[in-house]
Amino acid sequence: MMKSFFLSLLVGLLFSKDYVKPTEIDGKKKWKGEGTTPNLESIVIGRCYEYIRIVNPSIGEKNCTEIWEAFKKAFINKDPCNILPSDYELFINLALHTIPPNKSLFWENNHLLVTSYSDRTRRYMPLCDTLIGSFGDFLNWCGQANDTGFNYDSCPNTEECENNAVESFWKIASITYAKQSSGVIYVMLNGSAIGGAYPVKGFFADYEVPNFQKDRISRIEIWVMDDIGGPDLDSCGRGSVQILEERLKTMGYDITCIDNYKSVLLLKCLDYLNHSDCSIVSSAPSTQRGLVSPHRGGSWSRLIYTIFVAFVFEICFNPLN
Repeated sequence: MMKSFFLSLLVGLLFSKDYVKPTEIDGKKKWKGEGTTPNLESIVIGRCYEYIRIVNPSIGEKNCTEIWEAFKKAFINKDPCNILPSDYELFINLALHTIPPNKSLFWENNHLLVTSYSDRTRRYMPLCDTLIGSFGDFLNWCGQANDTGFNYDSCPNTEECENNAVESFWKIASITYAKQSSGVIYVMLNGSAIGGAYPVKGFFADYEVPNFQKDRISRIEIWVMDDIGGPDLDSCGRGSVQILEERLKTMGYDITCIDNYKSVLLLKCLDYLNHSDCSIVSSAPSTQRGLVSPHRGGSWSRLIYTIFVAFVFEICFNPLN
């Protein structure tokens, strides 16, 4: 009686709509995530040489081929759901370089804005602008057990297994970056993000904040940036930002929080000059209109406006200031 019960239960599970039987194509498991980025090796080695020769030559000589081999060794010929952060230790050691004080920029839900504002290490050096981060930024990869090649068809996502090649890479990269950061630490959050500007479960909360080195950090400055035209869901002193502020204060850090930090807002407004959220820029030229000769027409107004924007941009974004 009991055996027939368990047999019926097993059959029910196998054929229920909640059970997803793994599919295989030509002997390869079909995952939900995107497959390995085509030409991964060429892209990564190219990025490495560009970084040490052009982007940040101050880090000195690096063997890009050796770093690539260490990177690949972490996940090739292994179960793609059994890749641990420690598997990337050799890669991390080979690619590691110092992060200048006051240059670290952490973020959540602001990837493209952060990369635009950091300007490839000229202003700041977020994780994606380090040599380690450049190996994974906007790329995907995985291997498979008993196979020395890449899986270009599909890779497991975090929903399928947490210990996948990409997730584990960013875990150890985040931990390393946090430990290397010093001086004033900057954090850019998205005040319009659904679910909160500061995800209490995320790379910043789980792997970066716990690995801050208190004796190396003088202050932490948080920028909460709303999307242009987006909702103001979170801001300094309330919501999830308040949770972050209280957490950092409990850890003994001096905290400053700024809503819609002006320099970053100016960058965002370059694509939305006429939007009401960008009145910080668009309102300024209106004070000039009384000085414009009517015989000059719109061309002169546009010239004044362009000069003004260029002047403000230089003042706010000149990395020497």
